[in-house]
Amino acid sequence: MTLKRDHARLERVADAPLTYPEVGATAGTLPAGYHHVRRSEIIGHGSQTFADATDALMTWQMHSRAGLQVIPSAPRVARDVDVLMRLGIAGRGFVIACRVVYEVAEERRIGFAYGTLPGHPERGEESFVIELLDDDEVRMQVVAFSQPARWFTRLAGPIARRAQALVTNRYIHALLD
Repeated sequence: MTLKRDHARLERVADAPLTYPEVGATAGTLPAGYHHVRRSEIIGHGSQTFADATDALMTWQMHSRAGLQVIPSAPRVARDVDVLMRLGIAGRGFVIACRVVYEVAEERRIGFAYGTLPGHPERGEESFVIELLDDDEVRMQVVAFSQPARWFTRLAGPIARRAQALVTNRYIHALLD
């Protein structure tokens, strides 16, 4: 029953506007008035690690491996794909609605950013980019800006920031070689 409700919810957000005006800002200067996150970690070495990590990222596996239930409007990440993610167990927990706002599709850099949709506990954007460096290291970068959008995230304050850091760690560990 929950999966059916989530698919119906995904259809309802298809025409919804993003909940913040600074669309695409994770690719450049982060806007003032938001909490900022910048993480960069080496996740392995070599072209095979790069290929495996980017495939996991662009097919939503990274999010699934990080413990989120993922319901995308398309099996691969692409601009304007909507995604519902649920953090919790047995169909309970927060429902997180996002839309892909841009892709990075370079030979040695692959990734994307998504932005928040109505109902998301926060408003803002998060990007995930994996890069194959000249020394053969594979680096993952997570960049985000966010602010509370719901009463409970405003009330949670530092606890919400800690939860965001925990999920960011889970994303990175989901791709470690």
